[in-house]
Amino acid sequence: MTDQTPQVRLERAKDASRAIAALTSDDKARALESIALALESNAAPIIEANGLDIARGRADGIGESLIDRLRLDAKRVAALASAVRQVAALPDPVGRVVGGHRMPNGVALEQVRVPFGVVGAIYEARPNVTVDIAALALRSGNAVVLRGGSAAHESNTVLVRIMREALESAGVTAEAIQTVDDFGREGAKALMHGRGFIDVLMPRGSAGLIETVVTESTVPVIETGAGNVHILLDESAPDDWARDIVVNAKVQRPSVCNAVETVLVHRQAAPRLIPLVASALQSEGVAVHGDDIVAGLVSNVIPATEEDWATEYLSLDVAIKVVDSLDEALDHIRRYSTGHTESIISTDARNIERFLAEVDSAVVMANASTRFTDGAEFGFGAEVGISTQKLHARGPMGLAELTSTKWLARGSGQTRG
Repeated sequence: MTDQTPQVRLERAKDASRAIAALTSDDKARALESIALALESNAAPIIEANGLDIARGRADGIGESLIDRLRLDAKRVAALASAVRQVAALPDPVGRVVGGHRMPNGVALEQVRVPFGVVGAIYEARPNVTVDIAALALRSGNAVVLRGGSAAHESNTVLVRIMREALESAGVTAEAIQTVDDFGREGAKALMHGRGFIDVLMPRGSAGLIETVVTESTVPVIETGAGNVHILLDESAPDDWARDIVVNAKVQRPSVCNAVETVLVHRQAAPRLIPLVASALQSEGVAVHGDDIVAGLVSNVIPATEEDWATEYLSLDVAIKVVDSLDEALDHIRRYSTGHTESIISTDARNIERFLAEVDSAVVMANASTRFTDGAEFGFGAEVGISTQKLHARGPMGLAELTSTKWLARGSGQTRG
């Protein structure tokens, strides 16, 4: 890919989108199987390229949370191939009838799902997103233009090359997968200003990156927000549920947006639950930032500040705060949440239903780890991202969220009076 301007890439993606939209469901599934096989057979060069990115990232001091997001080992490459196959096996959303009716004059109306056309993505230090978004875009009949950032440049270069070659081997135009990484900031700017070529743009990454894309774009953007995620331990929370769910939500993979960042504990349960939960977290290497009550119940607590309640750590850090009531917990979440995921641990059915009804986040849970907010876990195969906005899509975004609709009208000579 030696084109001289990012505009050429956008134009080629637009041209390719018409060919992709015309593919049958079986054609798209075969193309994705070709990509999955290519990822498996090229695991060694993928891991080698990723090693260069990791070495550069460590030298640049980008932090362990980003290093973890950046890393591709044999297990993760195999998981990428598996995710592509899962997407291929999902029902094709294109042509699905959403609704319809017959007008009084006899004209039959039908609303059906259609591809967007060209999906753009701007993200950072997430080479898995390169594959996930490409697979979802292709399965839903779209072309894709990727800007994966400098941190994963080597990994993304190899992944894009492998996927384009796989498409060609399947008889599908390789121009359906484009990257503007080699143009740097100019490539990102072209995506954000690609009116007429980019039908929808999705940012994934830091709050700063997302804010930049949302505020500077002249194309439609679906915002995938940061995750200042909360778990409330209600007065009736069982010991084992509280301990196991909080530890899983924080420790299982701390660098991702669905990891818990703040734990709220009902005052009546604090003496029982805080020593249990905090010690379990600390034994896993988690630094606990807590208020005065937490510090009085547990040793080695870092005094929490106002900033802690608003922080998405993406690391082995957690903030713990004692609240007097469910109402205070709901107020705290309303003030500090980014609208991603919140969970309550409780056996009180009324409190559970209030929490589910009143918390205004993309995903609201009861008695489950926030780590389940994930496209694959929700049965979508993979995800484009987790939308924290309210228009078009909210929560984990899969195939259906990469389509729009159009109306088909079938008449028999009717005219309007």
